[in-house]
Amino acid sequence: MPDKVEKAINEVLKGLAPSSESLICDFGIEEQNRALETQGKVPKVDPKQVPIVGETITYVVAAVIINEHGEVLMMQEAKKSCAGKWYLPAGRLERGEDIETATKREVLEETGLQIKCTSLIMVDSGKGVWFRFVLVGDVIGGTLKSPSSADQESLQAKWIQNLDEVPLRAQDILPLIDRAREYKMAKNAGDRSWHSDILPSLTPHTRAYLRLVVLIRKKRNNKVHVLLSERTTWHLPVCEINQAKSVHSTLHAFMVEIFGADVASHRPHGILAVEFDSKNSNGGFCMTLLVGFKVALEDVPIIGKYMWHETNQQLGDLLATRISMKNSTIVLNVIS
Repeated sequence: MPDKVEKAINEVLKGLAPSSESLICDFGIEEQNRALETQGKVPKVDPKQVPIVGETITYVVAAVIINEHGEVLMMQEAKKSCAGKWYLPAGRLERGEDIETATKREVLEETGLQIKCTSLIMVDSGKGVWFRFVLVGDVIGGTLKSPSSADQESLQAKWIQNLDEVPLRAQDILPLIDRAREYKMAKNAGDRSWHSDILPSLTPHTRAYLRLVVLIRKKRNNKVHVLLSERTTWHLPVCEINQAKSVHSTLHAFMVEIFGADVASHRPHGILAVEFDSKNSNGGFCMTLLVGFKVALEDVPIIGKYMWHETNQQLGDLLATRISMKNSTIVLNVIS
């Protein structure tokens, strides 16, 4: 058991889907609905509803491409509602696409350039039904779209240094661009405190899931422990993302299910891995989230069928290093 689970943890730390364990959901919508009913609340989500791209769940991709001069690739909108405004190449993922394919398509359609995606840097989430995956990459071909090539996708594309010089469609892209600039600078400087290049894993899922890597230290020996579930077989805890709630609310409900209403102070650090492949499913996905407790293991009682597992020294040191560094995970931005 320890070897299998630790192999899974090492894989998600590399941005991969765990090959050593099948996904087992510990806290699905049915269980979440029952928990709400015990609190006298009326559930709002049908447990039979599945995520279907473009119908019950929306995935958006956005590309932040920065050249050697620090300029950002931008496109000028053609849509009537925002014609003439500038924005990042972005758009909705279509049925049957994966995240990388959708990103490359949007960039090509809106800027005329072909890119290679290099890393996911941020995931924005609006409740459990809207997700935006923000990727960075490099230009590998194509011709920058000029006004003479204007079409319904965009009027033109440009490399822009100072975004204050153009009218933006919306200000929401500014944090994305800032993050991409910081990431590029860190990579160029060889800064090891940042996460490595991580791309979504092509792994199909029928539902939207949140997998947890929960860390805590034991007061007695200061050893790093991770939380495991014993449902069916030992595995990293997994819950279904509730479409009526934010991801943070889903996480909180899951932690309460495991540790009780007085769950000790903890913090979601960021995303370790994203698994998605709508070509072989309707459109479910899984995010693996790194979570850290601020108190010792001895002060956190467990009420569910879970246990703390003491990691080997090497993995424990790796996990401790990850959670101590601000930029060691992909940003999860939950929009309220």
